[in-house]
Amino acid sequence: MELQQLDALFDGHATYLAPALLGCRLTVVTPQGAVTVRLTEVEAYGDQGEDPGAHSFRGRTARNDSLFGPPRRTYVYLNYGIHRCLNLACGPEGTAGGVLLRAGEVLHGHELAVERRGRDTGVKLLSGPGRLGQGLGITLSMDATPVALTPSEEHQLADIPGEGPAFVLAPPSEPAAEVHSGPRVGVSGAGGGAEFPWRYWVACDPSVSAYRPGRNVPLRRSTQEHAG
Repeated sequence: MELQQLDALFDGHATYLAPALLGCRLTVVTPQGAVTVRLTEVEAYGDQGEDPGAHSFRGRTARNDSLFGPPRRTYVYLNYGIHRCLNLACGPEGTAGGVLLRAGEVLHGHELAVERRGRDTGVKLLSGPGRLGQGLGITLSMDATPVALTPSEEHQLADIPGEGPAFVLAPPSEPAAEVHSGPRVGVSGAGGGAEFPWRYWVACDPSVSAYRPGRNVPLRRSTQEHAG
């Protein structure tokens, strides 16, 4: 994928950007160091009134302001009072859209990621948005931070400000071999049903998290694609 293609997708709906992020390299720089991951699992979230599973569904608030643009910046929120989850905002400014980053494979900074996680769990080290956020060193103060796009698959870490925080995203050299989609993980009600198959993952990648349905989710049309 060319950098210009990835950049243009940030101006559109999250369901177009989300699968294109699979295989992308994301580097997060903090004062403690840098960690680079290959993204393997993501979820798209839509605009207010459109997507009942999105934080933006009932409109703009101080909490979800970053989802409403401008695009190419982060949206960070606290889940269950513990996990700091990282999203990339997209869509025209004034409309809401974002992609939740759910899992990745560590390419650089493995020791730092393990230190933050507390133990090395192998391929599942950054499996799930809470683990991913922890391993990348995500904090609530990183909300609304610009995301820099670079054409280099091999991140030039020396050119990234050492103090951080900084987010650098590079497109993959080639698309993921096979991408699956299905309902989003743990989303309650209609937003977690088959009408919103907005979770995307690299097929057979061991870093992908397991699927679990949310509460009161409508019956699914098919269960074929729902296992992570």
